[in-house]
Amino acid sequence: MKKPREVQEFSNIKDIIYNSAEKYPDNISFIIKHQEGKNKTYENITYKTLLEQINFLGTKLYEMGLKSKRIAVLGRNRYEWALGHLTNLLGGIVSVPLDKDLQIEELESSLIRSKTDVIIFDEKYIEKIEEIKKRNNISLKEYICMSKLEGYKDIHTLKEEGKKLLEQGNNEYKNAQINENEMNILLFTSGTTSKSKAVMLSHKNIASNVYAMQRVEGIYETDSNLAFLPFHHIFGSTCMIMMLACGVKTSFPDGLRYVAQNLKEYEVSVFVGVPLLVEAIYYKVLKEIEKQGKTKLIKKAIKISNILLKFHIDIRRKLFKQIIENLGGKMRFVISGGAPLDPKIEKGFIDMGIQMVQGYGLTETAPVIAAESDLFTKIGSIGKPMENVTLEIVNKDQEGIGEIRVKGPNVMLGYYENEEETNKVLKDGWFYTGDLGYIDNNGYIFLTGREKNLIVLKNGKKIFPEEIETLVNRIDLIEECMVFGLPDEKDKNDIKLSVKVVFNKDEVKEQYGDISFEEIRNIIWNRIKNDVNTTVPRYKHIINMILTDKELIKTTTKKVKRNEEIKEILKQNKL
Repeated sequence: MKKPREVQEFSNIKDIIYNSAEKYPDNISFIIKHQEGKNKTYENITYKTLLEQINFLGTKLYEMGLKSKRIAVLGRNRYEWALGHLTNLLGGIVSVPLDKDLQIEELESSLIRSKTDVIIFDEKYIEKIEEIKKRNNISLKEYICMSKLEGYKDIHTLKEEGKKLLEQGNNEYKNAQINENEMNILLFTSGTTSKSKAVMLSHKNIASNVYAMQRVEGIYETDSNLAFLPFHHIFGSTCMIMMLACGVKTSFPDGLRYVAQNLKEYEVSVFVGVPLLVEAIYYKVLKEIEKQGKTKLIKKAIKISNILLKFHIDIRRKLFKQIIENLGGKMRFVISGGAPLDPKIEKGFIDMGIQMVQGYGLTETAPVIAAESDLFTKIGSIGKPMENVTLEIVNKDQEGIGEIRVKGPNVMLGYYENEEETNKVLKDGWFYTGDLGYIDNNGYIFLTGREKNLIVLKNGKKIFPEEIETLVNRIDLIEECMVFGLPDEKDKNDIKLSVKVVFNKDEVKEQYGDISFEEIRNIIWNRIKNDVNTTVPRYKHIINMILTDKELIKTTTKKVKRNEEIKEILKQNKL
């Protein structure tokens, strides 16, 4: 049996970055693409250069009186975002990553609630910045742009000024001592302004999580990674630091439409994404196979390769070379997290010779609690806990399903200025996740859903909507769905298991041409009855469907806002 990898453990992010700059000085840390019309040029930032630029910018920020202050970072995934965030962390400045898609009111509220002193912003969001300045509800000391922009200080000029200060012997920033147990990141959970909570994280929280992941996940300095997960999300920013700890090369995507192109362009070998994106990539591959009329051939090839695997003969990457070419040619490892993944997708990637693992965690746990790896893999599970995390299932029902609680060095310090909410989830050193699951006889953890989403029928039977949603989403005409309980018109204490379905207009048109809404409804309803209801116990049968072509209401991290959707449904049904 494989053992965890030997990895050096660090207690703070500063030591991680310094170690990588020493260990991989000439490796490329980030690739910056400059595009003018059709002309493209690429700028390679080595690990040595990255650390130098962090120290240049940090020295200038200290000289501006920003030591021990709070600096927000707002923008797309790009090198300057990473530079700003890392500069904050290596100087003990509290970094406040903000979601670029927040509405003005939410953005303003986040800046006020976090008591931010300075904001580093992407020029693409200048209108939001100008509006916040105009409102004058918050007095920020500085507005620093990620590119040169008239009327604003910018990262690049500050970096050059910091370089001169360093050359003159100003080493205050470089010599800054890090208190790994203090709050150094203030991160808002996804949700509306009133509901989002500000999570306080320390260097130790992140560093301990990076170490635990390095122990089990096979990521190497020869790897190339595409930073698709938003950096303002804890999964994205911790993954960025994880890649830097491993000496990996990171590039930036041009957008969802260009993922396939970017995978090839940057010879991406490691891809980290949320299920929505991972599934989209997988189904695109399947569609291409179908288009070429090779579906039967591929299924046969998978059966043969799986038989050979039992005899330790692995020909998958040779057998499915053409498929891997469609994913850029170098893809070898896909990590999914942020929400449950359909086990069929995971098996699909593995069958084609691409290692695929699923992880689980929350903002409050910096983020990874458990994950599959090449040490522990069981399709459909979230693997086993990180080695420095203790996990228990409490308040179990007769099937062994209960709430997941954890303790470990990755658990947050608490919610900022919100003792009441902190005390609800942190009890006697344990963090109560609000997620439900069970552990099998071999120690693998399986998620069943969120406690607050659980549907309890009049007869006491429990239904996890996420389980049914996975089945509904397999229907190729369906873009997305939400399963919920709708009060019965005759008996308000009883519940009708219902689903709101968003159909895929392009898929419907491709398969059926121009048909009426009613015809679409009938086709999809029959598919649900035949493909879903026949595969689950009677009490889990869907008996009501709402059909639409409009996207479900979501947070900016693409999680469905169930409560808002249900409120809208109840209003429309006058219940």
